[in-house]
Amino acid sequence: MKIVRFRTCLQGPQYGWLDIDKVGVIQGDIFGEYRRFDPEFSLDEVELLLPCQPSKVIGVGLNYTDHIREMGSESPQLPLLFLKPPSSMITNGQPIVLPPISKRVEHEAELAIIIGKRGRYLDLSTARDAIFGYSIANDVTARDLQASDGQWTRAKGFDTFCPFGPWIETELDASDALITCHVNNSLRQMASTRDMLFDPLQLVVFISSVMTLNPGDVILSGTPSGVGPLEDSDTVSIHIDGIGSLINTVKAADEVLG
Repeated sequence: MKIVRFRTCLQGPQYGWLDIDKVGVIQGDIFGEYRRFDPEFSLDEVELLLPCQPSKVIGVGLNYTDHIREMGSESPQLPLLFLKPPSSMITNGQPIVLPPISKRVEHEAELAIIIGKRGRYLDLSTARDAIFGYSIANDVTARDLQASDGQWTRAKGFDTFCPFGPWIETELDASDALITCHVNNSLRQMASTRDMLFDPLQLVVFISSVMTLNPGDVILSGTPSGVGPLEDSDTVSIHIDGIGSLINTVKAADEVLG
């Protein structure tokens, strides 16, 4: 099932479910007990919002061998974690804003894992139960700042640097899902989730040994090779089989700020 969060011209934010091109309301807690209503809105008459509101966004670095090679790094023995602030999140159709301080901003197409149950010190069995579903993310990174800072908070934390959505797919088989990323009409990234060093269950187990995971928290599971620069007026399209597409334009900061 595809879970969306949306609003209409008459109602504020609410959860719903997607049936092809129509949206039905969900009443209750999507991470607990809820009731689904028949689809009543067409997609073109609703505004899709971020599909959940996480308390934290946990990133995973260097989780694909080919990307490790292109970055000139060594394979980590354990998942390499970092955090992106929820304020960096935008959803499908919203612009990625290039900060003036950076001279090289790059895309990173990723499978996003959404947590559905509060958990700490999970094992493989309980980690499976804790995963609510999957979505698409773009771990936008100011690569020059990442190199100069020596740590990643600033490089990955700018506003608009975490496109996410457009919905949560609760029935995806994440063991072998194809990820592609196009910038304009050029294919930049293509890989399967089977190429991860640490799969989603292993990531959830490891992260829960460090911090409590809450319903709605988002884990970015790492990017395959092919990361590259973004320029003003580019369009970034990330597709994951079984989920759909996340599409964002790129804008210079002066265009947004006037």
